Amino acid sequence: MASPQIRIPATSYPVERFTLPNGLRVVLSPDRSAPVVGVSVVYDVGIRSEPEGRTGFAHLFEHLMFQGSQNLEKLAHFRYVQGSGGTFNGSTHLDYTDYYEQLPSNALERALFLEADRMRSPRITEENLANQIAVVKEEIRVRVMNQPYGGFPWIKLPPVMFDTFPNAHDGYGSFTDLEAATVDNATAFFEKYYAAGNAVLSVSGDFDLAEATRLVERHFSDVPARPAPERPDFSEPDLTAERRDSYTDERAPLPAIAAAWRVPNPITDLAGYLPYVVLAEVLTDGDASRLVERLVSRDRIATSIGGYLGFMGEPFAVRDPTALVLSAHLPPGGDVDKLLTTVDEELQRLAGDGLSAEELARVQARIATHLLRDDDSVLNRALHLATYEIQRGDAGLAGELPRQLGEVTPEQVVSAAATLRPQRRAAIEVIPGGDQ
Repeated sequence: MASPQIRIPATSYPVERFTLPNGLRVVLSPDRSAPVVGVSVVYDVGIRSEPEGRTGFAHLFEHLMFQGSQNLEKLAHFRYVQGSGGTFNGSTHLDYTDYYEQLPSNALERALFLEADRMRSPRITEENLANQIAVVKEEIRVRVMNQPYGGFPWIKLPPVMFDTFPNAHDGYGSFTDLEAATVDNATAFFEKYYAAGNAVLSVSGDFDLAEATRLVERHFSDVPARPAPERPDFSEPDLTAERRDSYTDERAPLPAIAAAWRVPNPITDLAGYLPYVVLAEVLTDGDASRLVERLVSRDRIATSIGGYLGFMGEPFAVRDPTALVLSAHLPPGGDVDKLLTTVDEELQRLAGDGLSAEELARVQARIATHLLRDDDSVLNRALHLATYEIQRGDAGLAGELPRQLGEVTPEQVVSAAATLRPQRRAAIEVIPGGDQ
Protein backbone atom coordinates (compact mmCIF):
# COMPACT_ATOMS: atom_id res chain seq x y z
CA MET A 1 0.00 0.00 0.00
CA ALA A 2 1.35 3.44 -0.91
CA SER A 3 2.38 5.67 1.95
CA PRO A 4 -0.03 8.51 2.78
CA GLN A 5 1.12 11.98 1.78
CA ILE A 6 0.50 15.37 3.30
CA ARG A 7 -1.78 17.50 1.11
CA ILE A 8 -0.71 21.12 0.89
CA PRO A 9 -2.74 23.39 -1.38
CA ALA A 10 -1.16 25.81 -3.81
CA THR A 11 -1.52 29.48 -2.95
CA SER A 12 -3.79 31.58 -5.11
CA TYR A 13 -1.99 34.89 -5.59
CA PRO A 14 -2.79 36.14 -9.12
CA VAL A 15 0.14 36.53 -11.49
CA GLU A 16 0.03 38.66 -14.64
CA ARG A 17 3.02 38.71 -17.00
CA PHE A 18 3.96 40.79 -20.03
CA THR A 19 7.09 41.99 -21.82
CA LEU A 20 7.83 45.54 -22.91
CA PRO A 21 9.20 46.19 -26.43
CA ASN A 22 12.66 46.83 -24.93
CA GLY A 23 12.74 43.28 -23.56
CA LEU A 24 11.94 43.99 -19.90
CA ARG A 25 9.79 41.23 -18.45
CA VAL A 26 7.13 42.36 -15.97
CA VAL A 27 5.26 40.34 -13.35
CA LEU A 28 2.32 41.86 -11.46
CA SER A 29 0.59 40.21 -8.51
CA PRO A 30 -2.18 42.35 -6.97
CA ASP A 31 -3.24 41.73 -3.36
CA ARG A 32 -5.56 44.34 -1.86
CA SER A 33 -5.44 42.98 1.71
CA ALA A 34 -3.11 45.71 3.04
CA PRO A 35 -2.08 49.16 1.67
CA VAL A 36 1.49 48.11 0.91
CA VAL A 37 3.43 47.26 -2.24
CA GLY A 38 6.66 45.41 -2.88
CA VAL A 39 8.73 46.29 -5.95
CA SER A 40 11.68 44.24 -7.15
CA VAL A 41 14.02 44.37 -10.11
CA VAL A 42 16.16 41.27 -10.62
CA TYR A 43 19.05 41.23 -13.09
CA ASP A 44 20.35 37.95 -14.46
CA VAL A 45 23.92 38.53 -13.32
CA GLY A 46 25.65 37.28 -10.20
CA ILE A 47 28.92 36.15 -8.74
CA ARG A 48 29.33 33.36 -11.28
CA SER A 49 29.22 35.91 -14.11
CA GLU A 50 32.38 37.71 -12.98
CA PRO A 51 35.36 37.37 -15.33
CA GLU A 52 38.77 36.37 -14.01
CA GLY A 53 40.59 39.35 -12.57
CA ARG A 54 37.29 40.93 -11.55
CA THR A 55 36.40 38.98 -8.40
CA GLY A 56 33.84 40.84 -6.30
CA PHE A 57 32.70 42.91 -9.26
CA ALA A 58 29.03 41.86 -9.18
CA HIS A 59 28.80 42.94 -5.54
CA LEU A 60 30.75 46.14 -6.19
CA PHE A 61 28.37 47.05 -8.98
CA GLU A 62 25.38 46.48 -6.72
CA HIS A 63 26.82 49.21 -4.50
CA LEU A 64 27.31 51.53 -7.48
CA MET A 65 23.62 51.26 -8.35
CA PHE A 66 22.82 53.22 -5.17
CA GLN A 67 25.10 56.17 -6.00
CA GLY A 68 22.69 58.23 -8.05
CA SER A 69 21.35 57.93 -11.58
CA GLN A 70 20.37 59.98 -14.62
CA ASN A 71 17.89 62.26 -12.82
CA LEU A 72 18.84 61.59 -9.21
CA GLU A 73 21.81 62.85 -7.27
CA LYS A 74 23.70 60.66 -4.81
CA LEU A 75 21.55 59.53 -1.84
CA ALA A 76 18.32 60.71 -3.53
CA HIS A 77 17.09 57.12 -3.82
CA PHE A 78 17.44 56.75 -0.07
CA ARG A 79 15.58 59.98 0.68
CA TYR A 80 12.67 59.33 -1.65
CA VAL A 81 12.01 55.81 -0.38
CA GLN A 82 12.46 56.59 3.30
CA GLY A 83 10.54 59.84 2.91
CA SER A 84 7.60 57.76 1.69
CA GLY A 85 7.75 55.56 4.77
CA GLY A 86 9.36 52.74 2.84
CA THR A 87 12.41 50.49 3.04
CA PHE A 88 14.85 49.40 0.33
CA ASN A 89 17.96 47.36 -0.33
CA GLY A 90 19.79 45.22 -2.85
CA SER A 91 21.80 42.01 -2.69
CA THR A 92 24.20 39.98 -4.82
CA HIS A 93 23.84 36.23 -5.23
CA LEU A 94 25.54 33.46 -7.17
CA ASP A 95 23.20 33.76 -10.16
CA TYR A 96 21.41 37.11 -9.87
CA THR A 97 21.39 40.57 -8.31
CA ASP A 98 18.24 42.13 -6.89
CA TYR A 99 17.05 45.60 -5.93
CA TYR A 100 13.84 46.20 -4.03
CA GLU A 101 11.56 48.53 -2.12
CA GLN A 102 8.58 48.08 0.15
CA LEU A 103 6.38 51.16 0.43
CA PRO A 104 2.85 52.35 1.13
CA SER A 105 0.79 51.62 -1.96
CA ASN A 106 0.33 55.31 -2.77
CA ALA A 107 4.11 55.51 -3.39
CA LEU A 108 4.18 52.82 -6.10
CA GLU A 109 4.93 55.27 -8.89
CA ARG A 110 7.84 56.70 -6.93
CA ALA A 111 9.46 53.26 -6.66
CA LEU A 112 8.94 52.58 -10.37
CA PHE A 113 10.52 55.92 -11.29
CA LEU A 114 13.54 55.24 -9.06
CA GLU A 115 14.17 51.77 -10.49
CA ALA A 116 13.68 52.88 -14.09
CA ASP A 117 16.07 55.81 -13.67
CA ARG A 118 18.96 53.66 -12.51
CA MET A 119 18.16 50.95 -15.06
CA ARG A 120 18.48 53.68 -17.67
CA SER A 121 21.73 55.23 -16.45
CA PRO A 122 23.45 54.90 -13.06
CA ARG A 123 26.10 57.48 -12.15
CA ILE A 124 29.34 55.62 -12.75
CA THR A 125 32.06 58.13 -11.89
CA GLU A 126 35.62 57.95 -10.61
CA GLU A 127 34.48 59.39 -7.29
CA ASN A 128 31.61 56.94 -6.83
CA LEU A 129 33.75 53.99 -7.87
CA ALA A 130 36.60 54.84 -5.48
CA ASN A 131 34.15 55.42 -2.64
CA GLN A 132 32.34 52.12 -3.13
CA ILE A 133 35.56 50.13 -3.52
CA ALA A 134 36.47 51.41 -0.06
CA VAL A 135 33.02 50.49 1.27
CA VAL A 136 33.21 46.94 -0.11
CA LYS A 137 36.73 46.46 1.26
CA GLU A 138 35.52 47.51 4.69
CA GLU A 139 32.60 45.09 4.40
CA ILE A 140 35.05 42.28 3.67
CA ARG A 141 37.14 43.25 6.69
CA VAL A 142 34.11 43.27 8.97
CA ARG A 143 32.24 40.24 7.65
CA VAL A 144 35.08 37.94 6.60
CA MET A 145 38.58 38.91 7.73
CA ASN A 146 37.75 40.02 11.28
CA GLN A 147 34.77 37.76 11.93
CA PRO A 148 34.99 34.29 13.49
CA TYR A 149 34.11 31.78 10.76
CA GLY A 150 34.02 34.63 8.24
CA GLY A 151 33.09 33.27 4.81
CA PHE A 152 32.42 29.81 6.23
CA PRO A 153 31.27 27.85 4.41
CA TRP A 154 29.94 29.79 1.41
CA ILE A 155 33.34 31.19 0.37
CA LYS A 156 35.57 28.42 1.73
CA LEU A 157 33.79 25.29 0.49
CA PRO A 158 33.19 25.93 -3.26
CA PRO A 159 36.92 25.94 -4.18
CA VAL A 160 37.21 22.48 -2.61
CA MET A 161 34.23 21.13 -4.54
CA PHE A 162 34.65 22.89 -7.88
CA ASP A 163 37.47 23.38 -10.38
CA THR A 164 36.31 26.21 -12.66
CA PHE A 165 36.74 29.90 -11.87
CA PRO A 166 33.01 30.82 -12.03
CA ASN A 167 32.07 28.22 -9.42
CA ALA A 168 35.17 28.27 -7.20
CA HIS A 169 36.22 31.90 -6.80
CA ASP A 170 35.59 34.21 -3.85
CA GLY A 171 32.48 36.25 -4.62
CA TYR A 172 33.40 38.98 -2.14
CA GLY A 173 36.54 39.55 -4.18
CA SER A 174 40.21 40.18 -3.56
CA PHE A 175 41.46 43.64 -2.65
CA THR A 176 43.80 43.49 -5.64
CA ASP A 177 40.95 42.88 -8.09
CA LEU A 178 38.68 45.46 -6.47
CA GLU A 179 41.39 48.15 -6.51
CA ALA A 180 42.05 47.44 -10.20
CA ALA A 181 38.45 48.22 -11.18
CA THR A 182 37.97 51.18 -13.52
CA VAL A 183 35.06 53.29 -14.71
CA ASP A 184 35.45 51.64 -18.12
CA ASN A 185 35.15 48.20 -16.48
CA ALA A 186 32.00 49.26 -14.63
CA THR A 187 30.45 50.86 -17.70
CA ALA A 188 31.09 47.74 -19.77
CA PHE A 189 29.59 45.59 -17.00
CA PHE A 190 26.47 47.77 -16.98
CA GLU A 191 26.12 47.71 -20.75
CA LYS A 192 26.42 43.95 -20.89
CA TYR A 193 24.43 42.74 -17.89
CA TYR A 194 22.12 45.57 -16.83
CA ALA A 195 20.09 45.45 -20.03
CA ALA A 196 16.31 45.65 -19.97
CA GLY A 197 16.28 42.29 -21.74
CA ASN A 198 18.30 40.78 -18.87
CA ALA A 199 15.93 41.89 -16.11
CA VAL A 200 12.55 41.21 -14.55
CA LEU A 201 10.45 43.82 -12.77
CA SER A 202 7.88 42.51 -10.31
CA VAL A 203 5.25 44.31 -8.25
CA SER A 204 3.20 42.67 -5.52
CA GLY A 205 0.57 44.10 -3.20
CA ASP A 206 -2.10 46.76 -3.16
CA PHE A 207 -2.53 48.17 -6.67
CA ASP A 208 -4.97 48.23 -9.56
CA LEU A 209 -3.72 46.02 -12.37
CA ALA A 210 -4.57 48.40 -15.21
CA GLU A 211 -3.10 51.41 -13.40
CA ALA A 212 0.09 49.55 -12.49
CA THR A 213 0.49 48.43 -16.09
CA ARG A 214 0.15 52.03 -17.25
CA LEU A 215 2.74 53.21 -14.72
CA VAL A 216 5.23 50.48 -15.67
CA GLU A 217 4.89 51.38 -19.35
CA ARG A 218 5.24 55.08 -18.57
CA HIS A 219 8.48 54.74 -16.65
CA PHE A 220 10.23 51.78 -18.28
CA SER A 221 9.24 51.88 -21.96
CA ASP A 222 11.95 54.39 -22.87
CA VAL A 223 14.75 52.42 -21.21
CA PRO A 224 17.07 51.57 -24.12
CA ALA A 225 16.58 48.11 -25.58
CA ARG A 226 19.61 45.89 -25.15
CA PRO A 227 19.41 42.10 -25.42
CA ALA A 228 20.36 39.73 -22.65
CA PRO A 229 23.93 38.42 -22.95
CA GLU A 230 24.43 34.76 -23.70
CA ARG A 231 24.60 32.87 -20.43
CA PRO A 232 27.80 30.81 -20.05
CA ASP A 233 27.72 27.12 -19.26
CA PHE A 234 28.88 26.74 -15.65
CA SER A 235 28.46 22.97 -15.47
CA GLU A 236 31.11 20.68 -13.95
CA PRO A 237 31.33 16.90 -13.57
CA ASP A 238 30.37 15.34 -10.26
CA LEU A 239 33.07 14.23 -7.83
CA THR A 240 34.28 10.63 -7.99
CA ALA A 241 36.55 10.83 -4.94
CA GLU A 242 36.22 12.65 -1.65
CA ARG A 243 37.89 16.06 -1.41
CA ARG A 244 39.00 17.48 1.95
CA ASP A 245 40.75 20.66 2.95
CA SER A 246 41.26 22.72 6.10
CA TYR A 247 42.39 26.15 7.21
CA THR A 248 43.17 27.89 10.47
CA ASP A 249 40.86 30.63 11.67
CA GLU A 250 42.63 32.69 14.33
CA ARG A 251 39.31 34.07 15.60
CA ALA A 252 37.30 30.86 15.69
CA PRO A 253 36.78 29.54 19.24
CA LEU A 254 35.68 26.04 18.19
CA PRO A 255 36.36 23.61 15.35
CA ALA A 256 33.85 23.41 12.53
CA ILE A 257 33.25 21.31 9.43
CA ALA A 258 31.13 21.79 6.33
CA ALA A 259 30.43 19.08 3.79
CA ALA A 260 28.59 19.20 0.48
CA TRP A 261 27.27 16.83 -2.17
CA ARG A 262 26.12 17.73 -5.66
CA VAL A 263 22.36 17.54 -6.27
CA PRO A 264 20.21 17.45 -9.44
CA ASN A 265 19.82 20.56 -11.56
CA PRO A 266 17.23 22.72 -9.73
CA ILE A 267 16.06 24.36 -12.96
CA THR A 268 15.80 21.49 -15.44
CA ASP A 269 15.08 18.68 -12.95
CA LEU A 270 12.96 20.22 -10.22
CA ALA A 271 11.19 16.91 -9.54
CA GLY A 272 14.55 15.25 -8.90
CA TYR A 273 15.78 18.21 -6.84
CA LEU A 274 12.88 18.62 -4.40
CA PRO A 275 13.57 15.37 -2.46
CA TYR A 276 16.97 16.82 -1.49
CA VAL A 277 15.28 19.96 -0.14
CA VAL A 278 13.11 17.71 2.02
CA LEU A 279 16.10 15.53 2.97
CA ALA A 280 18.05 18.51 4.33
CA GLU A 281 15.13 19.25 6.65
CA VAL A 282 14.76 15.59 7.69
CA LEU A 283 18.42 15.61 8.68
CA THR A 284 18.74 18.95 10.48
CA ASP A 285 15.46 20.85 11.03
CA GLY A 286 14.61 20.90 14.73
CA ASP A 287 15.53 18.86 17.79
CA ALA A 288 13.74 15.78 16.44
CA SER A 289 15.69 15.77 13.17
CA ARG A 290 18.05 12.88 12.65
CA LEU A 291 21.44 14.57 12.79
CA VAL A 292 20.52 17.02 15.55
CA GLU A 293 19.20 14.17 17.68
CA ARG A 294 22.23 11.95 17.03
CA LEU A 295 25.15 14.40 16.85
CA VAL A 296 24.04 17.13 19.26
CA SER A 297 21.63 15.55 21.75
CA ARG A 298 22.80 11.94 22.02
CA ASP A 299 26.48 11.63 21.08
CA ARG A 300 27.38 15.28 21.81
CA ILE A 301 30.02 15.37 19.09
CA ALA A 302 28.59 18.61 17.69
CA THR A 303 27.26 21.72 19.38
CA SER A 304 25.11 22.59 16.36
CA ILE A 305 24.42 21.35 12.84
CA GLY A 306 22.45 22.78 9.97
CA GLY A 307 21.59 21.63 6.48
CA TYR A 308 20.41 23.51 3.41
CA LEU A 309 20.46 23.57 -0.38
CA GLY A 310 22.81 26.00 -2.09
CA PHE A 311 25.98 27.58 -0.71
CA MET A 312 24.05 30.75 0.08
CA GLY A 313 21.03 28.89 1.44
CA GLU A 314 18.74 29.69 -1.49
CA PRO A 315 17.19 26.40 -2.58
CA PHE A 316 14.86 27.90 -5.20
CA ALA A 317 16.97 30.82 -6.42
CA VAL A 318 20.09 29.09 -7.73
CA ARG A 319 21.13 27.37 -10.93
CA ASP A 320 23.28 24.29 -11.48
CA PRO A 321 25.81 23.33 -10.20
CA THR A 322 24.69 23.46 -6.60
CA ALA A 323 24.82 21.23 -3.55
CA LEU A 324 23.27 20.00 -0.33
CA VAL A 325 25.41 21.49 2.44
CA LEU A 326 25.82 20.35 6.04
CA SER A 327 27.60 22.70 8.42
CA ALA A 328 28.50 21.80 12.02
CA HIS A 329 30.35 23.31 14.96
CA LEU A 330 32.10 20.97 17.37
CA PRO A 331 32.99 21.19 21.07
CA PRO A 332 36.61 21.94 22.09
CA GLY A 333 38.86 19.18 20.80
CA GLY A 334 36.03 17.79 18.68
CA ASP A 335 36.77 15.00 16.22
CA VAL A 336 35.86 16.03 12.66
CA ASP A 337 36.48 12.55 11.25
CA LYS A 338 34.18 11.00 13.84
CA LEU A 339 31.47 13.50 12.99
CA LEU A 340 31.66 12.76 9.26
CA THR A 341 31.63 9.02 9.95
CA THR A 342 28.52 9.44 12.08
CA VAL A 343 26.83 11.47 9.34
CA ASP A 344 27.62 8.61 6.93
CA GLU A 345 26.08 6.13 9.37
CA GLU A 346 22.89 8.13 9.66
CA LEU A 347 22.61 8.49 5.90
CA GLN A 348 23.09 4.74 5.49
CA ARG A 349 20.48 4.09 8.17
CA LEU A 350 17.98 6.32 6.41
CA ALA A 351 18.75 4.72 3.04
CA GLY A 352 18.47 1.21 4.51
CA ASP A 353 15.61 1.51 7.00
CA GLY A 354 13.50 4.05 5.17
CA LEU A 355 11.48 7.04 6.28
CA SER A 356 8.07 6.82 7.90
CA ALA A 357 5.17 8.72 6.39
CA GLU A 358 4.63 10.41 9.74
CA GLU A 359 8.20 11.76 9.93
CA LEU A 360 7.99 12.99 6.36
CA ALA A 361 4.61 14.64 6.93
CA ARG A 362 5.94 16.52 9.94
CA VAL A 363 8.89 17.85 7.94
CA GLN A 364 6.77 18.76 4.92
CA ALA A 365 4.35 20.68 7.13
CA ARG A 366 7.25 22.70 8.57
CA ILE A 367 8.66 23.46 5.11
CA ALA A 368 5.26 24.52 3.82
CA THR A 369 4.69 26.72 6.86
CA HIS A 370 8.02 28.50 6.29
CA LEU A 371 7.29 29.02 2.57
CA LEU A 372 3.75 30.27 3.11
CA ARG A 373 4.79 32.60 5.91
CA ASP A 374 7.67 33.96 3.81
CA ASP A 375 5.43 34.69 0.83
CA ASP A 376 2.89 36.42 3.06
CA SER A 377 5.15 39.47 2.82
CA VAL A 378 4.45 41.41 -0.38
CA LEU A 379 8.15 42.24 -0.67
CA ASN A 380 9.28 38.62 -0.41
CA ARG A 381 6.59 37.66 -2.88
CA ALA A 382 7.81 40.26 -5.36
CA LEU A 383 11.39 39.01 -5.00
CA HIS A 384 10.39 35.38 -5.47
CA LEU A 385 8.18 36.14 -8.47
CA ALA A 386 11.00 38.01 -10.21
CA THR A 387 13.65 35.39 -9.42
CA TYR A 388 11.53 32.44 -10.57
CA GLU A 389 10.61 34.32 -13.72
CA ILE A 390 14.18 35.20 -14.64
CA GLN A 391 15.62 31.77 -13.89
CA ARG A 392 12.75 29.52 -14.94
CA GLY A 393 10.33 31.64 -16.94
CA ASP A 394 7.76 30.61 -14.34
CA ALA A 395 6.82 33.28 -11.79
CA GLY A 396 3.83 31.14 -10.82
CA LEU A 397 6.13 28.58 -9.19
CA ALA A 398 5.95 30.74 -6.06
CA GLY A 399 2.41 29.52 -5.50
CA GLU A 400 3.09 25.91 -6.47
CA LEU A 401 6.16 25.07 -4.38
CA PRO A 402 4.39 24.22 -1.09
CA ARG A 403 2.13 21.76 -2.88
CA GLN A 404 4.96 20.22 -4.92
CA LEU A 405 7.09 19.70 -1.81
CA GLY A 406 4.09 18.07 -0.14
CA GLU A 407 4.01 15.51 -2.96
CA VAL A 408 7.56 14.26 -2.33
CA THR A 409 7.36 10.62 -1.18
CA PRO A 410 9.34 8.76 1.49
CA GLU A 411 10.87 6.63 -1.24
CA GLN A 412 12.21 9.69 -3.06
CA VAL A 413 13.83 11.04 0.11
CA VAL A 414 15.40 7.65 0.85
CA SER A 415 16.77 7.47 -2.69
CA ALA A 416 18.25 10.94 -2.30
CA ALA A 417 19.94 9.95 0.97
CA ALA A 418 21.52 6.94 -0.75
CA THR A 419 23.36 9.24 -3.18
CA LEU A 420 25.19 11.15 -0.40
CA ARG A 421 28.20 8.86 -0.38
CA PRO A 422 31.66 9.81 0.94
CA GLN A 423 33.26 9.59 -2.51
CA ARG A 424 30.92 12.34 -3.77
CA ARG A 425 31.64 14.63 -0.84
CA ALA A 426 33.68 17.82 -0.53
CA ALA A 427 34.49 19.06 2.97
CA ILE A 428 36.27 22.02 4.55
CA GLU A 429 37.46 22.00 8.17
CA VAL A 430 37.96 25.06 10.36
CA ILE A 431 40.88 24.68 12.80
CA PRO A 432 40.38 27.16 15.63
CA GLY A 433 42.80 29.58 17.22
CA GLY A 434 46.08 29.11 15.43
CA ASP A 435 48.64 27.34 17.61
CA GLN A 436 46.34 26.95 20.60
